[in-house]
Amino acid sequence: MPRLTPLMLCLLGLLLVASPGYAQDTPPWGTGESKGEDLTISLVTFGPGDDVPSWFGHGALVVEDARLRTSRLYNYGMFSFDERMLMRYAMGRLEFWVDDTRPGPTFRFYRALNRDVRLQVLNLSPAQKVELGRLLAVNVLPENREYLYHHYNDNCVTRLRDAIDKVVGGQLHQAESVPGRMTLRDHTRRYTDVGPPMSVLLDFLMNDEIDKPVTRLQEAFLPDELERQVAELQVVGEDGQERPLVEKTVTLFKAQGRPVTPEQPPRYAPVMLLMGLVLGGSAAGLAGWERRKGARLPRVLLGLQNVLVGLVFGIPGLALFIMWLGTDHTVTYRNENLFLANPLTVLALPLGIQLMRGSPRARARMWHLWRALAALGVLGLVLKVLPMFDQDNWRLIALLLPISVGMAGAMWLMRAPAAGRVPAPSVTSELKVSGS
Repeated sequence: MPRLTPLMLCLLGLLLVASPGYAQDTPPWGTGESKGEDLTISLVTFGPGDDVPSWFGHGALVVEDARLRTSRLYNYGMFSFDERMLMRYAMGRLEFWVDDTRPGPTFRFYRALNRDVRLQVLNLSPAQKVELGRLLAVNVLPENREYLYHHYNDNCVTRLRDAIDKVVGGQLHQAESVPGRMTLRDHTRRYTDVGPPMSVLLDFLMNDEIDKPVTRLQEAFLPDELERQVAELQVVGEDGQERPLVEKTVTLFKAQGRPVTPEQPPRYAPVMLLMGLVLGGSAAGLAGWERRKGARLPRVLLGLQNVLVGLVFGIPGLALFIMWLGTDHTVTYRNENLFLANPLTVLALPLGIQLMRGSPRARARMWHLWRALAALGVLGLVLKVLPMFDQDNWRLIALLLPISVGMAGAMWLMRAPAAGRVPAPSVTSELKVSGS
C-alpha cells in the first residue's frame, strides 16, 4: 500500500492551521461527562480555495455539547512547515496530526478566504454520538494524534469517513463498496482543472497506481465526495428502521465568484497533441531553414527551443527518476512517462545553449540525444499493447512524442550542410591558413 504521493507539497500543502483558539483541556465527551442527548455532531465541508493545496477542499468534524455549552472542531490536516517536514516530504514521509480548535474562528477564517462552509448534522443515536465524541477525544491525545499522511488512502477526510463508518457499524463501508464513478487520476484532474499547467505536471508525475478501478468509498478521499455519500446514506438503527444519516444541512457561507469543480476531467488531449505537433514541426522547420540558408536566426531559435524543453520537461523528468530510485513516493515508481521525459532530456538545456552559440559539437551531440529520446518514446508507445503498461498517459504521449520525433528530425537535418554549401571556416582553420 503506498504511503505518500509525490504531489504532497503541491496537492496537500497548507491544509489549515485554522484557528488560534487551540484547546488543550479534555472535552466533556472525552471524560464521560457529556450525555448523548446533549451532543450534536456535524460533518463540515470546506470548499476549494485559491492556492494549489486548497484546490481539493477540506473537511472536519464538530462536536457540541448544548448542556455544557462547549464545542470543538477536529481537524486532521495539521502539520509543521519546517525543515524537518521538508526533509520528510522529500523522502516520501509526511507526518500530519489531528488538532481540536474552537469552530467559530475556523469558520471565520474560511469565510475570509472566500471558501464554502457547509455543515451536515449527523443523525446519530445518543450512544453513537458518545462513541464518536470519545473516539475524537482519544485521537487528539499527544500519543495518538500523529499519522502518516497519504493523499488518497489516509488523509484529513478519510479519517473522518472511517470514524463515521465505525460508529454506524460499517454501514457506510458496506453501502459505498461499489464501483466508483471514475479513477483517482480523473478525480485529481478535474479538481486541478483550475490550473492547467499544474494539472499536467501532476498528471506527469503519477504512475498507474491511480488508474486502477476504485470503489465509491475510496473516492471519499475528497471532501465533496464524502459529503455526497453521507447525504445519500440510509442507516439502519437499533430498532431495525432505516433513517437518513444526515438530519439537516446548513450552509454557513457560500463562496462568491469561485468556479465550480467540473463533474468530469478536462479533455486536454487534442490541445496537447496540437502543441506537440506544432513544437516538433517547428523544430524541423527551423532546421530546414538553417540548412537551406545557413542563417543564424533559425539556429538560435532552435537552440532556445531546446533550452525551454530541457527546463519544462527535463527537470520534471529528472525529479521523477530521483523519486523512483531514492524516495518512498511509491506512486512515482515505474512511471511510463520516463519513456517520454527523463534525465537525458535535461541535456537539451546545455546543448541548446551551445547550439545558440554556434558549437559544431552541439549538433552531433543533440542528434544522438534526440534520436535516443525519440526511440524511447516510440518504445513506450509500442509497449502499450502489453497489459502491464496500462498507465493512463495518452495525453503526455500526444504532447511529448511529437516533440522528440520533431527534434530528432531537426538534428538529422542539421548534421551536415546542404549540398552545394561550403561550411564556414573555423577559427582554427583560419589560423592554420594565415600561419602558412
